[in-house]
Amino acid sequence: MSTIGIINYEIGNLRSVEKAFQASGTKTRWVRSPQDMTDLSGLVLPGVGAFGDCIKGLRAIGMWDAVKEWVAADKPFFGICVGYQMLFESSEETPGIEGLGIFKGRVVKFTDPKLKVPQIGWNTVAVKQKSPFLNEISDGTFFYFVHSYYPQGVDHSIAALETEYGVTFTAAVTKGNLVATQFHPEKSQKAGLQLVKNFVNLTQKS
Repeated sequence: MSTIGIINYEIGNLRSVEKAFQASGTKTRWVRSPQDMTDLSGLVLPGVGAFGDCIKGLRAIGMWDAVKEWVAADKPFFGICVGYQMLFESSEETPGIEGLGIFKGRVVKFTDPKLKVPQIGWNTVAVKQKSPFLNEISDGTFFYFVHSYYPQGVDHSIAALETEYGVTFTAAVTKGNLVATQFHPEKSQKAGLQLVKNFVNLTQKS
């Protein structure tokens, strides 16, 4: 059985993420340092709260370079919420703090005065590309969002799902063995668990 590592830097919906992966039939392990990454089949980066706090938390446990090296090696990786935003270059939430820079783009805040910010609740997605990660996910599928910021300027070639909340933005990306979502799969019931299962299947094939 494969083992999925969940980065535990005391930030994020960690227990719910753990339960979602365990429900897929896989083993999980908390990753609190690079030494905990031995023999993992996949790595998950959750994130809740401020962009800058998540970046500092990741650096504090020595996982900054480890994450970049893991992604560069095209090993299975799943970023969730701020764990998705951190893959980009920067966020206007915390000016002067660099993101991981895996992808080009900047995280910006919703500005439409008619919107409730943060966006909290269910929203539909549109499928933008074919991917094993999106198995059994179709246009109009609902996922659960909790966020005030979203990535802007995402390369169309990596956009997997789009959604609309005042503006149209990329709700999920996929490139090689990397996937990441702005929404919370662990809070998205059947559809979210399907994405988790799809990711686990990817780890078994890679």
